[in-house]
Amino acid sequence: MKTVSQLILVGFVMTLLGCADIQARERKTAVQPAQKEIKDMEPFSGLYMNLGNLPRLSNAQSRSISAENAQGEKGKGAMATEGEGAKAARELGQGWKVAPCVTVEGNSIFTMADIEGPGAIQSMWLTGNLVSRDTILRIYWDDQKDPSVEVPLGDFFCTGWGSVVQINSLPVAVNPGSAMNCYWLMPFQKHCLMTLENRDNDKKTLYYQVNYTLTEIPQDCAYFHAQFHRSNPLPYKEDFTILDQVTGKGHYVGTYMAWGVNSGGWWGEGEIKFFIDGDEKYPTICGTGTEDYFGGSYGFQRDGKYVEYSTPFLGMPQVIRPDGAEKSQQRFGLYRWHIMDPIRFDQDLRVTIQSLGWATEGRYRPRQDDIASVAYWYQTLPSPKFPELPGRDDLSVY
Repeated sequence: MKTVSQLILVGFVMTLLGCADIQARERKTAVQPAQKEIKDMEPFSGLYMNLGNLPRLSNAQSRSISAENAQGEKGKGAMATEGEGAKAARELGQGWKVAPCVTVEGNSIFTMADIEGPGAIQSMWLTGNLVSRDTILRIYWDDQKDPSVEVPLGDFFCTGWGSVVQINSLPVAVNPGSAMNCYWLMPFQKHCLMTLENRDNDKKTLYYQVNYTLTEIPQDCAYFHAQFHRSNPLPYKEDFTILDQVTGKGHYVGTYMAWGVNSGGWWGEGEIKFFIDGDEKYPTICGTGTEDYFGGSYGFQRDGKYVEYSTPFLGMPQVIRPDGAEKSQQRFGLYRWHIMDPIRFDQDLRVTIQSLGWATEGRYRPRQDDIASVAYWYQTLPSPKFPELPGRDDLSVY
């Protein structure tokens, strides 16, 4: 017969064994989702790059298009014998930066990239005398007739007022002296065609590099879109339309706005509204004010002055102030990326924002400002047919 002490000891051991068994089951349960996630990711496509998956190998193939390799062919870079750098490389010869750029003639369209898929654009870099609404970027996916991206180049890179400003955000970076960088992931199944139109009568010099991968694209990947709008002046008591007539399934990922004030006083009280899947008069999502949507508050001011800022997800990097001469109106450049909080839609989407300030006696005053925007989103094909871009004079910021 066991003593009381022995019985207590046996009970204690059994309790420990039971706790150990429970902990083991909990560890097993905790590990299973992670193992399942890794299994579901196999084989790795080489997309969705981040610090966490950099060690992972894939069968994706890296390619790059530039003036030195216009077709992005394997082993065909740096082979140019003629180009803008030929004179500088005359003592060094082939392989020594003979063709660093191309000339885009006036009133012409240059093909920047023509790629057979499946694959994905992973980054782009451009520079030259391009920060103008005379240069139009277009991207066509999977042999569609109409573009899915149609935006003046400067506005696409958040520099819509024709002057370069430094931008430090995740998908778009603009760096000294006029380097425009883009990191939007742009997958496609069949084909990518990227063009740059020069509407100016004078030629443009284009330095560019389009970095992409050839790999299998998951069927649930949507297509990147970007669309430009401008209203100058905005009609009285009308909301400015950022995006409309979008049908399909997708998610909205960003807004850039070039906002020029046509009168004095504060201009940023207006609400942004997202009309989702059949919303008519009233939206599903309504913001609290323009300054709030772009991550600021109290008029973007400190000590009575506008303060520029640029962060990974939002910013107001550009404030153009009157100079006492021809620059008589204040102008602003703002961006807001919905990377962590995309606006999802299943059928359709419309996005508007109000131009609203203050009148006397604490009353709101609808404004008639010069407003332009770029909407960025992903969606299924076919792409909506975009409204025709305005002519040169209607796009001009001068």
